[in-house]
Amino acid sequence: MVTRAGRLLAAHLLILVALAGAVVVRVVAARGYPAPLWSGDSFGYLDAALRFRPHIGRPSGYSVFLAVLRPFQDMGAIVAVQAALGVAAGALVYGVVWRHARAAWPRWILLPGVPATAAAIPVLYDGNLLQSEHMLLADSLFTFLLVAAVAVVLWRPRVSWWTGALAGLLISCAALTRLAGLPLLALVVLAMLLRWSGWKRTLAAVAMAGVVFTLPFLAYMNWFGKHWGEPGITKAGNVWLYGRTADFADCAKIKPPPELAVMCPRPRTDPRVAPAFQMLWSDDNPFQWMPGGIYGEQGNRLAGEFADAAIEAQFGGYVDVVVRDTLRAFKPGREPYPTPWTVQNLSFPEGEEWSDEQELLASPYGGSTARVRVVEPDATTIREYQGRWLVPGPVLAVLLGVGLLGVLARLRPRSRWGGSALLPWSMGAALLVIPAATADFDYRYVTPAVPFACLAAALALIPGMGRRRVVAVGEGAERAETGGEDERGLDSEAEADETREPEAQKAEAQEPEAREPEEAPEPDPDDEPDGPAKEEALVGGDGEEHDTRQQVPGTS
Repeated sequence: MVTRAGRLLAAHLLILVALAGAVVVRVVAARGYPAPLWSGDSFGYLDAALRFRPHIGRPSGYSVFLAVLRPFQDMGAIVAVQAALGVAAGALVYGVVWRHARAAWPRWILLPGVPATAAAIPVLYDGNLLQSEHMLLADSLFTFLLVAAVAVVLWRPRVSWWTGALAGLLISCAALTRLAGLPLLALVVLAMLLRWSGWKRTLAAVAMAGVVFTLPFLAYMNWFGKHWGEPGITKAGNVWLYGRTADFADCAKIKPPPELAVMCPRPRTDPRVAPAFQMLWSDDNPFQWMPGGIYGEQGNRLAGEFADAAIEAQFGGYVDVVVRDTLRAFKPGREPYPTPWTVQNLSFPEGEEWSDEQELLASPYGGSTARVRVVEPDATTIREYQGRWLVPGPVLAVLLGVGLLGVLARLRPRSRWGGSALLPWSMGAALLVIPAATADFDYRYVTPAVPFACLAAALALIPGMGRRRVVAVGEGAERAETGGEDERGLDSEAEADETREPEAQKAEAQEPEAREPEEAPEPDPDDEPDGPAKEEALVGGDGEEHDTRQQVPGTS
């Protein structure tokens, strides 16, 4: 027992040190800034939590999260829980990479911890992720839910019904936190299909993912309808896409009818402000003259009609702004976009700012703990930390590039069309593209992509292991017929049926005495062929064929 505990400690020593350091950094941040930091959206989130009703303009999963923490009567509890979610996300990244590395290098105890810890360090120590954990915004919760969903799918080589159920629930909660999570269900379903585990297991996983994803949405829509008159997620679903079109729409080319002409973009009055921000939030926005304003039925309808017309008439212009704003994420430094003050909100502040509106809204939630405070010298320490320790845009591009190369190198049935790196890479890329395509670019939308870029790059660099064939007969085959799994998460039925050969039967006849099973290495999660893709001779990472047969006791 002592030896086993020592081996376990040695195997995970690097990440234990990294986790301890990450906790220390967050303690310093909490001492310097005991209360959450505010942004423009924070008012809506907190108001919905206090009233416990869905926000009219955005999904309120984060408000439910705040409502759960309200009994603490301490705004510092929000900071603490969000910090814990950030550490947990780093631990999940480590766990996924470690399991894949352990399968690739089964004889090495310490080696798997090196790439796994390297992948987790940016997630644990990135200054922008740390600052997002301090914001009264949904980003940290959204990021953790997505990381957890990816970890569930990639944790074992084969999927099952509970894999689909848990992943579907996590993605559903993420989508009800930020609508950008809604299309990500398709990526999870695709990943489960590519990790084919037989008809029953795979279809059960996909079906459960769809069902469990849908149920929270139906409950939320019913809750929304009780407060706002009709079931839904938001009453401003079209407004954000309209803001996106303000960057390229030319009414001389669109030729809108008179009713839509009021939605045509105005000349920019402040060059520091992005066109989308001006058309949605400036004093001369077109929604101010409509019933209900930006969240009214008329405004949402006209916004949708204008956005459809603009994209149809100027599809090339739409693609140009989407590509331009997606590539902003890879530039060094931060431009003052969409406004100078929105970028300032994404940094730890030097001084305290607190308004009467914030006081009236936050006091019922956190009392005296609600006020934003800046406590020196820890505040200065953490401000300097954020400016130095972060994943800059070019490094993010490199990480995604390495992940993409790993996916392309595994685009074959034997490696499940991209391997394990495909899901985190596509998730990270989607998190950058979706905001640019449906709303506008904002640097707060870049930080959630960092864990997935790190995960994809690490999985892409882990080589395929030299796989060995395991032939199970006797009791093992009988157990496989019941659909059981061995301790390595393998589908024994598939292994037994697909690898059984006449030579195994001959070996059974020649050796009537039972033999103890030999230890077989865990299968490579990225190189596990199934069904028709299974080859007669399995080629290992060294290019040589391996055919190690195992006879299960009880066959004599």
